[in-house]
Amino acid sequence: MSFFLQLLITGVVVGSIYALVALGFVLIYKASDALNLANGELVLIGSYICLTLVAVYKIPFIIAVLITLVFNALLGMAIERVVLRPLINAPVISVIMATIGLASLLTGLVHMIWGHQTKSYPPIFSQTPIRMGEIIIAPVYLWSFIIVMALLVIFTIFFKYSKMGLAMRAVADDQMAALSMGISVKSVYAITWGIAALVAAVGGVLLGNINGVNASMATIGLAVLPVVILGGLDSIPGAIIGGFIIGIIQNLAAGYLQPIFGGGLKEVIPFIIVTIILMLKPNGLFGKGGIERV
Repeated sequence: MSFFLQLLITGVVVGSIYALVALGFVLIYKASDALNLANGELVLIGSYICLTLVAVYKIPFIIAVLITLVFNALLGMAIERVVLRPLINAPVISVIMATIGLASLLTGLVHMIWGHQTKSYPPIFSQTPIRMGEIIIAPVYLWSFIIVMALLVIFTIFFKYSKMGLAMRAVADDQMAALSMGISVKSVYAITWGIAALVAAVGGVLLGNINGVNASMATIGLAVLPVVILGGLDSIPGAIIGGFIIGIIQNLAAGYLQPIFGGGLKEVIPFIIVTIILMLKPNGLFGKGGIERV
C-alpha cells in the first residue's frame, strides 16, 4: 500500500504540471484552432532563463521567476506577431507546420546558447524529506503541487470573471461575433500566446527543479499532447483533469507494469489510453463536437 501511495502522490504532482502545460495548448487551440507544437520548447526556454538568472547572475529565485515569466510572456506575444499573425487566414495545417519549424529553431538556439549538458538548479527548496508514515515526499514535489494548483485556480477565475478572460472566451466561441462586439481579435491572439508561454515557463521552472534542465525537457510538449487530446482540445477543465489522469496512470504503469513488460512503457501508456478513449469519445472526455449546417 505504501508503494502504491508513493506512486500515486508522484503521479498527482507530475499530473498537475502536465495540466498546467496542457493549459497553454488548449488556450491557443481555442483561439486559433491550431496546435502549438513548439510548446515544449517554450517550457525549455523558461527553465533555462530562470536557471541562468539564479545560478549565473545570483538573482534571488522569486525575482528570477518573475523575470522569467515576463520574458516568456513577451516571447510568446512576439512569436504570435512575427510568425503566426501573417498566417491568420491561412489553412490550419500551415499554422501547425509553422509551429513545428519554430520548435526546431528554438531547439537550435537552446543548443547554441546553453549546450547539451544537464544543468541543475542550486537548492531552492528544503532538502529534508517530508515523512508521512512510510511515505516520503520531497519538498520540491509538495511546493510544485501547491504552486500549480494555485495558478490553476487563478487562471480559472481569470477566464470566468475578468474582462480579458471573457473576451478570450468570446473569440474562442465565435470570432465574427466577437469582432461585431468591438473585441480586438488580434490583441486576444497576442495575449493568449503570452499566457500560454507564461504557463509553459512555470512548468519549466518546476520541472527543472525536480529533474534538472537539458534539451530533452522539450519532449514534454509531446508528453502533454495525450493529456490535451484526452481532456478535449477545446476544454480547459478537460486539460486539468486529463493531466491528473495521465500523470497518475503513467506513474502506476511505471511502478507495476514496466518491470514486467520492460522499459519504455511509461512513455507509451498515455498514447494507449488516448487511443482507447478516442475510439469511444472522438472529441475527448470533455471536448465539444461541432455541428455545421450543410
